[in-house]
Order: sequence, then structure tokens, then C-alpha cells
Amino acid sequence: MSTQTQARLNPRWLIWGLRIAFFVALLTISARIRITIPGTPIPITMQTLAVLLTGMILGPVQGASAALSYVGLIALGAPLDTNGLGTAALISPTAGYLIGFAPAAFIAGLAWRVKGWRGFGLSFGLGLIGVAVLFTFGWLGLLPVMGGSPSAALMAGVIPFVFVDFGKALLAAALVKLGRESWLRWFTPPLA
Repeated sequence: MSTQTQARLNPRWLIWGLRIAFFVALLTISARIRITIPGTPIPITMQTLAVLLTGMILGPVQGASAALSYVGLIALGAPLDTNGLGTAALISPTAGYLIGFAPAAFIAGLAWRVKGWRGFGLSFGLGLIGVAVLFTFGWLGLLPVMGGSPSAALMAGVIPFVFVDFGKALLAAALVKLGRESWLRWFTPPLA
């Protein structure tokens, strides 16, 4: 089959759109998995893991596009956020985190073509930087909610999540490495 025929059968924009739609669905589902923490308006969700996976699997551009699409749907009123608020989520205590999704996915995806243990280490490191970006946006978004107190915003929106999100960055990098190796093992014919 020629390259032109294959391009007509599988247009890149369609594959790109389907991949983004899949990860928007993943972000939506991960928002529903939540644990409420007493004393903070921010729940623990699986969205940090989903954002990191989105970037690490799709790469920086498609990963950020998927995160932007997710936030864009919320801005249009779709109740996809963790509290089901729709547009109101962009003025809620979780607004900063939502705004940080695209930059975090972009950063986490910078190592998407690096393979092996080097790729794992780089993905983990970039995942930690992505988490730090999420924390920064979340902290800034919490400042007005916490009366402008930087320490109160830090205690409510960052400190309770540091250990958990460190683990999510490690898990995301491990899942991507395992997935890549499994893909090669199952779908690449052996040489001998």
C-alpha cells in the first residue's frame, strides 16, 4: 500500500483527534476518583496522574492540546471537573490546578521519545517538574480563597499532596516505560 493511500485511509488529523478525545475522557474519569481531605477545599484526585500520563504518552504538543481541550470543555459549561461545576470550576478553589494542566502535560511530555531507563528517569524528573507546575498554579489559584495568605494557601493546596503526587509522577513514568516495553514485545515480530 502506498504512503498516499495509507494517508487517505488514516488521516493524521483524525488519529490526532481520536487520541486527544481518549485522553480528555481519561481526564474526565480521573476527576471522578476523589478523596476529600478535611480542612482543605482541594480533594485528592487521579487527575495529576492522568495529566502526567497524557503528556508522557502523547508528547508535549498533543498532551497540552488534550489538557486544553478538557479545560476548554469545562469553560463551555460541561460538568467534567471533579465537583461537576462546569464553567464555575474556573472560579472555584480548584481553578488554578485546572489552568496548570496544559503546562504540566507539556513539560511531562518532553521526554516522550527517549527510550529505556534513560527515558524512565527523564520522564520521572519531568513528571516531578510538571507536578511542581501544578502546585504553583494551584497555590496561586488558592490565594484569593485563603484571604491572600501565601502560607494558608500552601498548607491547603500543596503540603497535603506532596507525597501523593511524588508517587503519581513515579507511577506515570513506570506505566509509560512498562507500556512501551509491552507494546514492543507484543507487536514487534521477533528477529529469530
